[in-house]
Amino acid sequence: MPDTGCDISRRDALAALSVGASLAVPVAAAARPASAGEPDPASTLLWYAQPATSWVEALPVGNGRIGAMVHGGIEHEHIQLNEDTMWAGGPYDPVSPEALAALPEVRRLVFAGRFAEAQALVGEKLMARPVRQMPYGTIGTLVIDSAGAPAAPAPAAAPKGLRSDVTPAEPSRPIAGYRRELDLDAAVAATRWTAGGIAYRREVIASPVDQVVAIRLTAGRGGTIDVDLSLTTPVKQAQVVAGRGDGEIVLAGRNDASNGIAGALRFEARVKAVATGGQVRHEAGRLSVRGARECVVLVAMATSYRCFDDVSGDPTAITSGQIDAAARRGYARIARNTTAAHRTLFRRVSLDLGRGEGAARPTDHRIRDGEGGGDPSLAALYFNYARYMLIACSRPGSQPANLQGLWNDTPNPPWGGKYTININTQMNYWPAEPTDLPECVEPLVAMVRDLAVTGARTARAMYGARGWVCHHNTDLWRATAPIDGPAFGMWPTGGAWLCTHLWDHYDYGRDTAYLASVYPLIRDAALFFVDTLQQDPTTGFLVTNPSLSPENNHGHGSSICAGPTMDMAIIRDLLGQAAQAAAILGTDAELARQFLATRERLAPYKIGQQGQLQEWQADWDGDAKDIHHRHVSHLYGVFPSRQIDAVATPALAAAARRSLDIRGDEATGWATAWRIALWARLRDGNRAHRILRFLIGPKRTYPNMFDAHPPFQIDGNFGGAAAIAEMLVSSTPDEIILLPALPDAWPSGEVKGLRVRGGHRVAMIWRNGHLVSATVTPAMAGTINVRSGTITRTLHVEASQPVRVTAASFA
Repeated sequence: MPDTGCDISRRDALAALSVGASLAVPVAAAARPASAGEPDPASTLLWYAQPATSWVEALPVGNGRIGAMVHGGIEHEHIQLNEDTMWAGGPYDPVSPEALAALPEVRRLVFAGRFAEAQALVGEKLMARPVRQMPYGTIGTLVIDSAGAPAAPAPAAAPKGLRSDVTPAEPSRPIAGYRRELDLDAAVAATRWTAGGIAYRREVIASPVDQVVAIRLTAGRGGTIDVDLSLTTPVKQAQVVAGRGDGEIVLAGRNDASNGIAGALRFEARVKAVATGGQVRHEAGRLSVRGARECVVLVAMATSYRCFDDVSGDPTAITSGQIDAAARRGYARIARNTTAAHRTLFRRVSLDLGRGEGAARPTDHRIRDGEGGGDPSLAALYFNYARYMLIACSRPGSQPANLQGLWNDTPNPPWGGKYTININTQMNYWPAEPTDLPECVEPLVAMVRDLAVTGARTARAMYGARGWVCHHNTDLWRATAPIDGPAFGMWPTGGAWLCTHLWDHYDYGRDTAYLASVYPLIRDAALFFVDTLQQDPTTGFLVTNPSLSPENNHGHGSSICAGPTMDMAIIRDLLGQAAQAAAILGTDAELARQFLATRERLAPYKIGQQGQLQEWQADWDGDAKDIHHRHVSHLYGVFPSRQIDAVATPALAAAARRSLDIRGDEATGWATAWRIALWARLRDGNRAHRILRFLIGPKRTYPNMFDAHPPFQIDGNFGGAAAIAEMLVSSTPDEIILLPALPDAWPSGEVKGLRVRGGHRVAMIWRNGHLVSATVTPAMAGTINVRSGTITRTLHVEASQPVRVTAASFA
């Protein structure tokens, strides 16, 4: 069988899922001591006093591969379902056959300053065919109706920027003690209420061990569970059929076509109900449960997707095997396994920023007042929620976190719910390494392996180049050509940016076997730019052409340009990391020298007339169509890169501050999070915190704490968590910086388990705005430089032997 680039071990893992195999991290391999004591509910529990009325009020559970949104209805519960390979379309290659011949003319027009003509030619000849990629979809919704309850009303229209799929009916009998919650530490969504003197409880979990969503419904003394279970879906070619025996129903069908690409996937969502003390019957596509003391509902979901060019999987075998294995284990064991697997990751880090007024109130009330800044534990809750969601939507063997992570209730969500790799996908993974979730990066690494295959075809067919390329988006089918339109898609640096995450994964772990496995991906991404960089006829420097500064019109007829600052910064990192990897591995010495020589010829940073860091080679920042643009792409060199540093490059850092002042503090959700991280890296904790207050307030955070772009995009959650970590601990390959951007609003606190470059872990206590003590647990023997304020101390350490420093160490 020819090599398609799909990791065979991933195919084997998918096949193993048919017998209930786990995507959980092995406890023995990943265990570290959990935080002492039970976590503070103010920073680990979302709770509400009423059911959700819109999707962005529902609560997410996920196991990396499958997920659900829990609305917490009383007589009518809606549990919306996702499976991470449920995308439209099928394998396709969208590269334009006219691109290569037209490329020289596009480059000539750009260098001649005829940008509008260049952009028109790009649109005509270089864009992908089709020009849109495939969207991520939903499988459907499990509906749980109480027997005899009035029918649920039709969905209400959603306010602008929100999506609403449920309007709870008034309960048919009085309700007391209602509460719904999401326990971030246990990974359990629960709803409870009392009716007629009987206590009812519903729990929902998504098990990474058993590969099912499991729901347990219980009634207190004197009560019974009497419900009807049904499945609904917006998928066009799907139907609900009887399963095996009276206790199963199956939603089965084929995924939708999109943009001229036929649907190629088969899928199933299999539901099994197991009643204790009652009976289950299949009636007209529904399961009816009557007279039960307890009912456990198991949901398994799968498609026939195996790889971007292989759709030969068997969803029937997969879901049947998962349901059978889970049913043998029973709910109690499933729940124990789920919480244990989750805590193995989640409890590695704890954060205490103190409690403020209102910390015990419902979460939606806290968010409503979040911009006031008087509730520091809300920031800790936001941080923990991001870590919870990354664990829930990105585990070894799953797909990477997309624009919505894992959760989506429509067949065609905003921007297709794809992988937007001009910032959004990368931001999804910013917190993974510093908050000690390196396993969650595996799906991203696997996707880059795929993209190196499809991107090599694009590099050859579109550019006549070696190596591989990916533009500003990709999808399940790993399409790599430019999409959406030339003003957005003609950006060749997305794959290069993803490669810096491959390097970071090494730099935080220092696993040379891993580095050897990804070095060909980094090397070949660098080779693409060795072949395609062009010499600027005005300056003599090497630049990209054609390209753009992501999604920003420079005011001279288009977005298309040569050598935007972001490109130069990303390629500077890529070439340097490729050369460094080659040196560590003792290979490709001559090629490494070529990479470094090419790096030296890249166009340098420039400071413009306003004192700002220029976004383009020319000083066009004042001419741009939107000076408050959401993207701050030219500041990549500050964060996530470290090319610009407040101490090492003060002039460039001052120019970056000026650029941020011009752009403004308030932007879309993810763009706001990036601004927080930038100010943290520039060591202005109070400015960072001021913007964080805006991010976690009601303008940029929905009631369920999803980030509000608006609409929902999960990247803002992840970027916000990474920014909080950066405010507390920062690191370079040579130095750990303690409390680099501590705001006045967090005068006292404690953090445990943050991870720094080199694989070391840091715990800290601070009081009255000053460090009390820090403990560094080294990953390896050697020396570690630790800085607090302006003082640096060198520690001589042994592997795994914690070293404690105090404020006196830096006096």
